Amino acid sequence: MKRQTLWTYDFTVIAIGSFISLVGNALSNFALSLLILDYTGSTFLYMLFSLSFQLPMMICPVVAGPYLDRVSRKKVIYALDFLSAGIYFLLFLLLRGGWFSYPGLLAVSFLTGVIDGTYMVAFDSFYPNLVTEGNFQKAYSVYGLLIDLSGLASPLAAVIYYQMGGAASLFGINALSFLIAACFEVTVRCRETHMDEPPKETSAFGQFCKDIREGLDYIRGERGLLMIALYFMASNFAGSAEQLQLPYFLNHAARFAAWPVAAAALYSILSNFTTAGRLLGGAVQYKLHIPREKKFFVAFSVYVAISVLSGTLLFLPVPLMAAWFFLDGALGVTSYTIRAAAMQSYIPDNKRARFNGMFQMVSFVGSVTGSLVIGALAEVFPERTILLAANALVLGAVYLFIWRGREDVKKIYNREV
Repeated sequence: MKRQTLWTYDFTVIAIGSFISLVGNALSNFALSLLILDYTGSTFLYMLFSLSFQLPMMICPVVAGPYLDRVSRKKVIYALDFLSAGIYFLLFLLLRGGWFSYPGLLAVSFLTGVIDGTYMVAFDSFYPNLVTEGNFQKAYSVYGLLIDLSGLASPLAAVIYYQMGGAASLFGINALSFLIAACFEVTVRCRETHMDEPPKETSAFGQFCKDIREGLDYIRGERGLLMIALYFMASNFAGSAEQLQLPYFLNHAARFAAWPVAAAALYSILSNFTTAGRLLGGAVQYKLHIPREKKFFVAFSVYVAISVLSGTLLFLPVPLMAAWFFLDGALGVTSYTIRAAAMQSYIPDNKRARFNGMFQMVSFVGSVTGSLVIGALAEVFPERTILLAANALVLGAVYLFIWRGREDVKKIYNREV
């Protein structure tokens, strides 16, 4: 039987629209960070600004999930993109007029955190509906590639910021990108079926509480999904230790003195091998067909390999570091593709937003708490020691959640999607 094409009208439109908005977001996130640092000169105010974005990103997914299982996700996606276009266009006009207000930008950061946290759940829950049968691995390799390619916009953002009009120009570009993305998304014709079941509660709050309970009951009843979520929470917690790679290069510059560039520049060059690995890995995932019965073994092996690579990276000579960075990128996108394709095709459409909201909250909690704990440990212990210990923790999580829960996890991973 001939496999259906992935590149239907709806899938192509959402892929183009999401890539445009991802590029715009990469530009504006860079601009906001530099704007705060340039105007305030305060690391504390910058960290407070970052927190104002992170808090709603952590809370909104789990709050938005029940509603996004009841309303049109497509409409939420394009409505939020139109709203984002308006916000960034207003910022463009204000900054062109010389305006700067730290409390005002703090409010903008909080609002964009609310929008992004809600958008992530809506998009992740809607995207699987656009994927034709048998093409989930290809679809998530495409989305992974779009994310990685959009990340290449950061160097362009630096040029625009310093040479072509500062943050205002970047916000203007982002406003246009969101407007174009929303216009694409409006034309998607996919029929949504998750709203077919009418609400059973008379009050909106009562229905919300009931939907939350149903979502929790679903996760408790799906041990495989629970094990995967707990593993990724532990992985994100320990993954925060990767923030110590740059400080290690700066604090041990003498080790890299033989190289013709400064330690920070050398780290930047090496980290680009991760991006190259992710791009090549995504392309391979698009073409590669992993046999159904091998998917769990491949995922388990990737999780172990990533832990070993990340934990030992800073102990290696520079040429091997480059190879390690490249492999880490290739394996990272493989991990994402297998996990996302398996989970999103497994979860029923009418529960997908609630699960995605909870999964994203759990993952984000792991990242935020990891940053706090590892940041405190870095005041006492060497960077390499912390990275080694953090990835030993991830290996423990691989064993505890993935290997010991393998019979339940296999039911999700070892499927033809």
